[in-house]
Amino acid sequence: MKIALVGTRWFGAEMFRLLNAAGHDLAVCATNGEEDALAKAARGAEVPTVVLDNPHRVGAAEIPAESVDVIVAAHTHAFVTADARAKARVASIGYHPSLLPRHRGIAAVEWTMKERDPIAGGSVYHLSGGMDAGALAAQDWCFVYPDDDAGSLWRRALAPMGLRLLMEVVAEIETTGTVQAYDQDTRAVTLAPLLAPAA
Repeated sequence: MKIALVGTRWFGAEMFRLLNAAGHDLAVCATNGEEDALAKAARGAEVPTVVLDNPHRVGAAEIPAESVDVIVAAHTHAFVTADARAKARVASIGYHPSLLPRHRGIAAVEWTMKERDPIAGGSVYHLSGGMDAGALAAQDWCFVYPDDDAGSLWRRALAPMGLRLLMEVVAEIETTGTVQAYDQDTRAVTLAPLLAPAA
């Protein structure tokens, strides 16, 4: 399939490697500058790549393909606009490290720890006009251990879960030509804004 990957850092680079190894035709929008892991991985593989430096939005012009089957957002905090999403024939999906609709926002893992949630999880959702508000395509959960912090929870469970879930949804699209979408429960929405650094 033709896939546009929008992302950053280790998670974005790992998603790139998995999609590339699976034989997908990739185009990349790396949103954390030239030295970002995803930018380096894509350029090293000679994949069409647009590199941006921490944009607030990714529009159609930043998707380096006329059209794609799927847009995959993998660790990007930039909003993917409606005109960009319109380039995707089947779906525009992203991964959020919470059991949406809980902890919508930039600091989901940190709020999982702050709220002392005993269970965490990850969600693949359809990108939409609202922050982390799109219909759900896949979810999974994990325990939060007593000795976890945000970093260990991300590395141990939520990042590997996200890579697996995204690949499962991409495989579903490749096999069936579609992807499930079920609405988030709006009664359970909580927000996860950026937390102030500890003094």
